[in-house]
Amino acid sequence: MRDIADEGARQSPGHFVAHPYRWGFALVVSLFFLWALANNFNDILIRHFQKALGLSRGEAGFIQFVFYIGYFLVAIPAGLLMRRFSYRAGILTGLCLYAAGALLFFPASSLLSYPAFLLALFVIAAGAACLETTANAYIGAFGSPDSAVQRLNLAQAFNGLGAFLAPILGGWLIFSGVEHSATFLQNMTPSDLAAYRASEAHTVRLPYLMLAISALMIAGAVTIARLPSAEEDGSGALGEFKRLLRNRTLMGAVVAQFFYVGAQVGIWSFFIDFVKDVRPDISERQAALLLSASLLLFTLGRFTGTALMSRIQPPRLLGIYAVANIVLCAVAASGSGWLALGALILTSFFMSIMFPTIFGLGVTGLDRGRPLGSALIIMAIIGGAIFPPLMGLIAERPTGVPLALLLPLGCFAVIALYASRARHADRLA
Repeated sequence: MRDIADEGARQSPGHFVAHPYRWGFALVVSLFFLWALANNFNDILIRHFQKALGLSRGEAGFIQFVFYIGYFLVAIPAGLLMRRFSYRAGILTGLCLYAAGALLFFPASSLLSYPAFLLALFVIAAGAACLETTANAYIGAFGSPDSAVQRLNLAQAFNGLGAFLAPILGGWLIFSGVEHSATFLQNMTPSDLAAYRASEAHTVRLPYLMLAISALMIAGAVTIARLPSAEEDGSGALGEFKRLLRNRTLMGAVVAQFFYVGAQVGIWSFFIDFVKDVRPDISERQAALLLSASLLLFTLGRFTGTALMSRIQPPRLLGIYAVANIVLCAVAASGSGWLALGALILTSFFMSIMFPTIFGLGVTGLDRGRPLGSALIIMAIIGGAIFPPLMGLIAERPTGVPLALLLPLGCFAVIALYASRARHADRLA
């Protein structure tokens, strides 16, 4: 797709961000932070809805299933939308859907209805899919093509920051601090149990209201901000799509991204449950803080990984990190107390570079096919819908969550294989 920037951008090819668009660039980067909050609030909801709605671990795992089905269904329409109209239209559509879904948490919490909550999460996911498809492709239009990869890594670092803050905010705003044993709940009267669950369900209102307000404020700013023009008629999209499906580099990235997102979402979704299994003495709020510590390592890994790529080829670094996580998942699956917990915390550091590296390798050389190529890779996020329910079903067995970590281990093995093949392709190029 041809990006048509104005003269100010053309006259400053060496600039990291073209001067006329610095405010617009900041707004687009804020989107990476915003969707990270919603994505990682889900990790809190999985534990919280087990209390507030009386769900099993397997049932709670369907939170991620519905959320990432939204990504799968909306990614291609989002790519066609920005191809036919503009990137600005894709962003505004995504923000409006995101805000609408967040506001649906109010009626869902009043109804105490799990399907209503799943509908709200699906709408948020539809908005986030628009934002991810648009922003990942658009970030290259804000300056010189030579620094496009750097801009994407910077933006993804803010995504990591949102992922780090989400468990802290969610842990304190959503978890009430009241934890009853199964025996205590069984001995409660029906009216007391209903009142307890209603009180727990209502704690989601404030954080999701904050998300809705933030999305609408950013939408207002995007409406008036100066952005590089990247508009093109959508004709020929079907032919372009067929061509992309024959691109082995792109399709390899789609497969790798499917398994990566499945591993990432699965690990983070059941992190708090894992902590409670291997260290029952740790409270839910403390477990949420440990998840934040893991996500801080994820954020730091994005910065250090970007620096390492100036010395180590991205496919090789991706392979090293994938092998490291295979070992760490094996240790965590042993369930041996603090050692297993420490291993699980470290997996986030080695996951840090995986999404942007796979994405960058996949869209290299696509030119005008970049919007639809981006949409295909975003569709691969459906991996996050498949693996958490499977992990939840395994976690219901007496072995608990630790054994379920063998699924992410297998995912990282696929990524290591992809990285090896990408290195081979680089040597042949």
